[in-house]
Amino acid sequence: MSESTFTDEELRQRLTPEQYHITQQAGTERAFTGAYWDCKDEGVYRCRVCDAVLFSSEAKYDSGTGWPSFFEEAGEGKVIRHIDQSHGMVRTEAVCAACGAHLGHIFPDGPHPTGERYCMNSASLRLDRDLTEEEN
Repeated sequence: MSESTFTDEELRQRLTPEQYHITQQAGTERAFTGAYWDCKDEGVYRCRVCDAVLFSSEAKYDSGTGWPSFFEEAGEGKVIRHIDQSHGMVRTEAVCAACGAHLGHIFPDGPHPTGERYCMNSASLRLDRDLTEEEN
């Protein structure tokens, strides 16, 4: 995994307190509160920290969970998986492959064709409405 090239001080200046807490301390925003949980706009979703393209709006779907959900990443190796045993559960944590920012978790209850649900935090993402996956 690659690490962010930003110092902790720079990250605290660049990110809101919520964005910092989620991306750097593996926090989670409350369901149905993030900017993108019900967003239907087209574009690519980038990492809030390093701007790497992570997901396409074409893979986004309404999971009913209150978080932005995707059935696949925008290309192999965009997201790294880690075992997360916090909070008395065993889950698969999703982090940005480019900078290591915490994005959310991956669950095996998504739609076809992958059967996976990338349950992401809006605060970890930035929607770039000017680009589609093919243009990047």
